[in-house]
Amino acid sequence: MSRTILVVDDETTIREALVARLDEDGFDAVGAASLADARAALLARRIDAVLLDIKLHDGDGLDLLEELRRDRPALPVIMATAFGDSVRAIRAMRLGAFEYVTKPFELDALLVTVARAVETPRVAVAPVPLTGMIGSSPRMLEVWKAIGRAAASAVPVLITGETGVGKELVARAIHDHGPLRTMPFVAVNLASLPPSLIESELFGHERGAFTGAAARREGRFELASTGTLFLDEIADLDPMLQTKLLRVLESGSYERIGGGAPLVSHARIISATSRLIGPGAGSETTVRDDLYYRLGVLRIEVPPLRDRRQDIPALVQAFLHDTEPPRRAIAESALDRLVDYHWPGNVRELRHVVQQACVMSSAEVLIADDFELRQQPRSLEAAIPHDLDLRAALDRLERSMIEEALTRAHGNRAEAARLLGIRRALLYARLRYFEIERDPAT
Repeated sequence: MSRTILVVDDETTIREALVARLDEDGFDAVGAASLADARAALLARRIDAVLLDIKLHDGDGLDLLEELRRDRPALPVIMATAFGDSVRAIRAMRLGAFEYVTKPFELDALLVTVARAVETPRVAVAPVPLTGMIGSSPRMLEVWKAIGRAAASAVPVLITGETGVGKELVARAIHDHGPLRTMPFVAVNLASLPPSLIESELFGHERGAFTGAAARREGRFELASTGTLFLDEIADLDPMLQTKLLRVLESGSYERIGGGAPLVSHARIISATSRLIGPGAGSETTVRDDLYYRLGVLRIEVPPLRDRRQDIPALVQAFLHDTEPPRRAIAESALDRLVDYHWPGNVRELRHVVQQACVMSSAEVLIADDFELRQQPRSLEAAIPHDLDLRAALDRLERSMIEEALTRAHGNRAEAARLLGIRRALLYARLRYFEIERDPAT
């Protein structure tokens, strides 16, 4: 079945020549000399792509482009002009033009563009408000249930998961769905603060408590009030402050630095870590056991993106809609590539890759080559840089093999050990040595 191309141009010679050449190349070309004729043709028959001149005698082609992006978002529109107007070109691409070409046409290149426009399978992206976490996979359904249980109580919650999986979004969902939703939600990333400032950040200080303390400052516990205090990367809290935090969890009492009057915290504590902590972490843990048990009365593990690949299309749709201007379509082959990728940076990396593709690509439909993905080593030579010594090279190779085994085993450590031909205890030891975090399923 031939594809129908609507050619909209008020210059008769150019319009007829384009229609004739498109017909020769197997397309079913239809000509329109005005915006009015173009709108009539779009109503009268199926159109698979539009080649649209910008300056027409009865109006601006960009106005029709805007109408089509609103009413028929998956229809590819190639904008054409005899004027190298950067403002119009920018507007056309912001409105979602498939391509922007200038006259006089290089016909062979134009035909390639038309063919790409009609032959690229497209997934129309419906507007999806990006209000929070997205996912309907079995692993995420377990997270939703855990959030519901956590929201119904006020006990401390420990959220675990790799970097970039959305641990803070889980914490916010617990807060937003619970009785404290009208109270403050205060977040602090402990890994981003110098150790010398963490105590003041959490507990506040009095004027003159230390050099530079020119005025009293409320800490995050006070700012959270009777709301929620989210402590991200709790494993980065030093032992002395762990003791102070444990006291707050047990009694609700603390003091500002330099202050003598005890203060009482009524904030709910939700913490998160991307590192292995607690009794199962062995000697590598950085969080004392008594604090771990107090923080993790309820524990929620957020799965890595590679373990919930069926959620990737919905995430991509949401991120496309969140761009400015929103994108409407992505090629099926591109979506397949994103689903197959291993996503070491998880959802955060997916968002970055989609946003980067939207900025760098001028096409209406994003294709596989628009997405810049990190490549895994494909060979021993690629995996081992030539400037490493033997021990470091062997470590790098061993780490790469362990990560590949975990990926193939979907995070199951017992299965990864079987694939590697080693005992599970040895795999655990090497995971600690390389500080590799993976799904602790066994």
